[in-house]
Amino acid sequence: MTQTPIRVLIVDDHGIVRKGTRALLDRIPDFVVVGEGSNGKEAVAQAAILQPDVILMDLMMPEMDGIEAIGRITASQPDSRILALTSFAADDKLFPAIKAGALGYMLKDADPEDLIRAIHQVHRGEPSLNPSMARKVLQELGRPAKPAPAPSPGPDPLTERELEVLQLVAQGLTNQQMAEQLSVAEVTIRTHVSNILSKLHLANRVQATLYALREGLTTLENDAE
Repeated sequence: MTQTPIRVLIVDDHGIVRKGTRALLDRIPDFVVVGEGSNGKEAVAQAAILQPDVILMDLMMPEMDGIEAIGRITASQPDSRILALTSFAADDKLFPAIKAGALGYMLKDADPEDLIRAIHQVHRGEPSLNPSMARKVLQELGRPAKPAPAPSPGPDPLTERELEVLQLVAQGLTNQQMAEQLSVAEVTIRTHVSNILSKLHLANRVQATLYALREGLTTLENDAE
């Protein structure tokens, strides 16, 4: 159990969804709902005021949709942890949400246990994106014409160890799991991940995972094993 409750902001234009999600989270000591919003404008305003640990963001809302709200929030608060929620696994919403800075993406009809697990993952800064959704993003991006086993996106390419860590990130391993596998301290892994995101100009681990998939550093088949 989390010692300090995770502070959650719920944003959805359907009141019954907000109340239902709040009722679920209120029963769990790990969470405390600090606010609710019914559209993207309210989400941006409340995120700035409340500074929640995790934002549950609906994508289809009036006045300002969730994708625009995600972009505005992450632009002003780069460390924001946002889990996008939607009723449809539509390609035209999935990729823009991740590109805007969402750290996770899941359907509203997911099991409550899956939502709880996703909130914990996003709060830890870990991606919450299952392989089937990652595949949809890859289809939207288009597969590369040729493999790139050792990408060098700029004047400061990834080191051999950073490439190794990137592959493990793409496989969904936590910092602790990577530290154990590579026999290094967890703080060392955090440093490597930070360097990877900085060098590749990526916002979070989801984008790093998609980068690794695009560049042929790992495959969805490997992730599923």
